[in-house]
Amino acid sequence: MKPKVILESGKHHNSDVVFLIFPKDGELISAIKTLGVAKWSQTKRKWFITKDKFELSKLINVLNEKAVIDTSGLKEKTNIIVPDEIEHSLSKFKLWMEHSRYSPSTINTYTDAAKSFLMFTYPKPIKSITNDNVVSYVNEYIIKNRLSFSYQNQVVNAIKLLFKEVVQSRLDIHKLERPRREHKLPNVLSKEEVASIINAHTNVKHKTMLSLIYACGLRRSELLNLKPTDIDSKRGLLFIRQAKGRKDRITPISNKVIEMLRDYYKMFRPRVWLFEGQYPGEQYSEKSLQNVLKQALAKAKINKPVTLHWLRHSYATHLLEAGTDLRFIQELLGHKSSKTTEIYTHVSTKSLQNIKSPFDDL
Repeated sequence: MKPKVILESGKHHNSDVVFLIFPKDGELISAIKTLGVAKWSQTKRKWFITKDKFELSKLINVLNEKAVIDTSGLKEKTNIIVPDEIEHSLSKFKLWMEHSRYSPSTINTYTDAAKSFLMFTYPKPIKSITNDNVVSYVNEYIIKNRLSFSYQNQVVNAIKLLFKEVVQSRLDIHKLERPRREHKLPNVLSKEEVASIINAHTNVKHKTMLSLIYACGLRRSELLNLKPTDIDSKRGLLFIRQAKGRKDRITPISNKVIEMLRDYYKMFRPRVWLFEGQYPGEQYSEKSLQNVLKQALAKAKINKPVTLHWLRHSYATHLLEAGTDLRFIQELLGHKSSKTTEIYTHVSTKSLQNIKSPFDDL
């Protein structure tokens, strides 16, 4: 599960501030520092942002994929009054998403995004909102505050869903344009780097977790949600259930990994989850898994900003370089669209390394 960042209004050195309360986490701290306005209080032992510099949308933007943001501590203590019309629409929107079984993370993200947009357009009645208001919001709020492409995309998705399912208005959702996508290449490790990361640990559980992520191209949550019954050792298959997009999929698992899992199982005897925390039946935490990788990088003396997702990218790229068809890689990764998988063709070096530069002929 994602760590939670609790926002709480308060006073610090006679100033109105918003405290950020969360378990110590290097990744979260680094993300919060990028805002340029967060400070650490030695006396309160908390991070804080002064009210005049606090912008919830920016905080959501930098923490969206890293943490769940709890704003309940702000609602009762701030002077920001949400008009009844907006509150009513947001409540209906949230209920509709819950009924449609959207994930809690998506519900929070879309609700906050829709709220930001509706507060921007207020006092214009919601049913009178048009596409021009969306354009103004993007230009005067998102672009002006240098918010990311991904945040803009989330806002547009939230607006489309809100006005399609909850609000009947003059806004034409079919003409709403999402931002042009950024074309960032995935980060890939060499096989030697992957081996050094995996072999850095002598702890059997830690080594097995990192090995399974790379060996099967798993997402972090997919690894943590595995149960012992998801492994079919006789057929050499791993069942990944209700992954991203609530999809099940099957991926092959090699005898080498199965033997590693057998040794791990004999030693730890997990009860509910394949990988459990300090107490029997307790699911291993995302934060602890991140620390496992962090320790491995330090031992392997790798200074790159490697994340667990790099192992998944490396798995896909190494499969492609070994000649595996893209269609199979798409199935193994659980990608809905083949276009998502095609990005690995841009980071595969097998063909690029055979190209001779004209400089060599000078």
